[in-house]
Amino acid sequence: MRLMIVGHLEGYISTAGKIALQRGAKVTHCEDIEQALGALRTGKGADVVMVDVKQNIEKLIKSLEDERFSTPVVACGIGTDTPSAVKAIKAGAKEYVPLPPDADLIAAILEAVTEETKSMIADDLSMVKLLKMADQVAPSEATIFITGESGTGKEVMSRYIHDKSKRANGPFIALNCAAIPENLLESELFGHEKGAFTGAVAKKLGKFEEANGGTILLDEISEMHPSLQAKMLRALQERVIDRVGGKAPVKVDVRVIATSNRDMQESVNKGEFREDLYFRLNVVNLDLPALRERPADILTLAQFFIDKYAEINGMPKKKISEEAAEKIQGSKWRGNVRELENAMHRAILISMEAEIEANAIHLSDTPIVEEEQEPQGGMLADMERTAILNTMDQCLGNQGEAAKILGISIRILQQKLDQYDIANAS
Repeated sequence: MRLMIVGHLEGYISTAGKIALQRGAKVTHCEDIEQALGALRTGKGADVVMVDVKQNIEKLIKSLEDERFSTPVVACGIGTDTPSAVKAIKAGAKEYVPLPPDADLIAAILEAVTEETKSMIADDLSMVKLLKMADQVAPSEATIFITGESGTGKEVMSRYIHDKSKRANGPFIALNCAAIPENLLESELFGHEKGAFTGAVAKKLGKFEEANGGTILLDEISEMHPSLQAKMLRALQERVIDRVGGKAPVKVDVRVIATSNRDMQESVNKGEFREDLYFRLNVVNLDLPALRERPADILTLAQFFIDKYAEINGMPKKKISEEAAEKIQGSKWRGNVRELENAMHRAILISMEAEIEANAIHLSDTPIVEEEQEPQGGMLADMERTAILNTMDQCLGNQGEAAKILGISIRILQQKLDQYDIANAS
């Protein structure tokens, strides 16, 4: 894990950095947010930014969003400064850490925010076989194509492969190709020079250069526009990239992992995805089973998430009751592991009994919204609205997570929220 520390807080925040360093993190220290942004632009990546609450956190987070750095921010302040903590969270910080730091708390929060997973739960035979294959190919330099339904854990598997590879000490950089506007994706991947286009106020390294010496995950690569696929093919074949506005090619040393939840052969047949790029990416294919296809893992995963969110929220750990277990095993889990995780997060927060009771388990068994399908008629519209409401409730209002479970983009989800006048869902 790469931790970037911004500010001082009487030396306490540096102490937090030393704790993280002892836990195996790579730590970079910046005086202020301007220095932090400059470091990120020049390729000094971070998995999480820990920032002094006295810094302008709102400005930092807005700058990160504007420049499309998907780096979570954790605010730090001396003691339980409730007003500052609330202000930081409202500004977009993922967590607030009181200082002086507690070693276990620092470790737990950083692990939760970055969602680092070095092991995978695999009791079911289907997953045992898949992990055996992953272990076999991880030490190689082969490009890996991970397929499977939304929420099956493709990014978790990508991190698992990276951690088992010869590049484990290098960076792991993930980019969701579907989340970046088409006209900006090239600069996100390959970087740009100052003045290359309107808004390019400074030189910025792309994800390929940021991942140099490590692994780059191209999430949902099937959504990449065909015009950019040719440049991606060159990057894979020749190990060079061209920054937008650049005058010379740049060599890169990265291992590529790509994912998709689509039928790639169908996309190739339709001319939506280049066949030569597909072959180049699909050296090794790992097809993740849906959660319903690995029933032996469901309860183990459920208890894992219950324990995880109990610890994060400072609550006592609870076992899952027999009634709740039956309910969990009887669900189809359309959103797969991601939906199960969200449901268990909610369950530990609202459970009132000594064990997780069945009523605390919220299941989203209403139909999933189709991205390209407009509701026709009052009944279908009601079903769609109910599906969105249930999923938003299950995700505790997190639009990004809800969109993933529903299998639609955030843009479409926001349109649906407006269409059905669903307020307070952010």
